[in-house]
Amino acid sequence: MNIDNKISRRDFIRTSALTGGALFVSTAIPGQAMNLLQEQKNDNKFTNDELLKGVCDIHLHCRPDSRERSVDEYGFIKDAMAAGYRAVMFKSNDFSCHDRAYIIRQALPGAECFGSFCMNRVHGDRVNVFAAQKAVETSGGLCRCIWMPTLDAAYQYQSEGRKEKGIPVLDDNGQVLPEVVRVMEICAEADIIFATGHSSPKESITLVRKAKEVGVKRIVVTHANSYIWTMTPDQIKRCIDLGAYIEYCYLPCLWGEGTKMPQYQRQSIEDFASFVRIDPTRSFISTDLGQAVMPRPIEGMRDCIVKLQAVGISQSDIDLLVRRNPVWLIGWINKKRIWTDGILSKADFLPQP
Repeated sequence: MNIDNKISRRDFIRTSALTGGALFVSTAIPGQAMNLLQEQKNDNKFTNDELLKGVCDIHLHCRPDSRERSVDEYGFIKDAMAAGYRAVMFKSNDFSCHDRAYIIRQALPGAECFGSFCMNRVHGDRVNVFAAQKAVETSGGLCRCIWMPTLDAAYQYQSEGRKEKGIPVLDDNGQVLPEVVRVMEICAEADIIFATGHSSPKESITLVRKAKEVGVKRIVVTHANSYIWTMTPDQIKRCIDLGAYIEYCYLPCLWGEGTKMPQYQRQSIEDFASFVRIDPTRSFISTDLGQAVMPRPIEGMRDCIVKLQAVGISQSDIDLLVRRNPVWLIGWINKKRIWTDGILSKADFLPQP
């Protein structure tokens, strides 16, 4: 036999080990998990995209989660870094994600990713003060927002006509519940965002007023342009006067008739722009994307910027809405790199009025 056709004992053992290892992995890991492991090698078509340079999206949903998502956190942050994002803050309605942000940072040096914590039923039938305290004490200090109840909010349950009661934020007299006040205090002490979650517009005004009294510096009214949480311009101005920042989500411009989320009415870009024009200095835009049937968050953010430019929103206002204000709200990122790239200055990290 020709020596070129022979296989050495060492090569045989190595080949057998690799084949056996692959067989072990494919049989030991469930098929769904294998698919997730294999599907993330996607080309990022937005690499070094000037439109996305310095963007900070602080409301998006990724896997792992209890709902199907379009991308996982690790894959998303890799693509976001390549596209030029400044930072991101993950949101899960059911689980913590600030702890996973800590691990992602170990694997991807330079990844400015943060997490947040929602006060939903998975943490109890009431706003859970102990859970909030532990969230801000988690290694790395990467929990940058405590959201009031979202999918399990009393207002959402009532709006959906559900028989069971959701998690309240106010008592029967319209006063902020003691446990909610204590969470506000925790946010003030940690200097992180207190967000109104899926509270009603009226509840949100009450929460904002109390949060200011408590001393919270970073108060956010959640998606004030979305669905049952849509505020009037007067309500928005009241919240701003009380010290809040107003979040506008791009998701409503993407759902609606002709999409896989047809149950919601689509918001026109003109209506969306009318919201962001109210006061860009106290507002910001996030995507609220990550749903499996919607565009991925990076695609959505780029589309949002392009559409805002098309309807005449100035570049300086766009910078406030998708860069400066959300960066200030999450409060701590790699300041040295920011100060030297021209996107932000030291002034952006001074306390806001």
